[in-house]
Amino acid sequence: MNLYLLIKWLHIISSTVLFGTGAGIAFFFVRAQRTGDARIIAAVGREVVLADFVFTATAVILQPLTGIALALMRGYPLSTSWLGVSIALYILVGCCWLHVVWLQIRMRDLAIDAAHNSLALPIVYQVYYRRWFALGWPAFIGVLVIFYLMVAKPGM
Repeated sequence: MNLYLLIKWLHIISSTVLFGTGAGIAFFFVRAQRTGDARIIAAVGREVVLADFVFTATAVILQPLTGIALALMRGYPLSTSWLGVSIALYILVGCCWLHVVWLQIRMRDLAIDAAHNSLALPIVYQVYYRRWFALGWPAFIGVLVIFYLMVAKPGM
């Protein structure tokens, strides 16, 4: 396997991990939230935060490294319109993700505290959850648009 194909393979695998982990985290965290049970939310919250640090963070780092390498190896200027839009969307998605991770950590900690003390989840938990849910949509749609741009390369 030549270097280009290796980097392309890493780029595709890391994009799959990024998208799949994000979708999985969202699914399981929403399902836990719907139970209203602080113990379940705390347990799932622990795993969600761990998955984001182990899988998503790794993919978040690999994506721009491999993407820029592929563009340069193929001779695409980084100022190419579809690449520029992709990079801008990636930054937007990344900003959403950073805030989502912070919210997940806070929600996990609130749920652990509530479960440990046999209390209901505090009102601020619901505020954080609504923000988490709202930020997931632009991130999800942004990743889908980036996938489209990578495949279609419009304007070329």
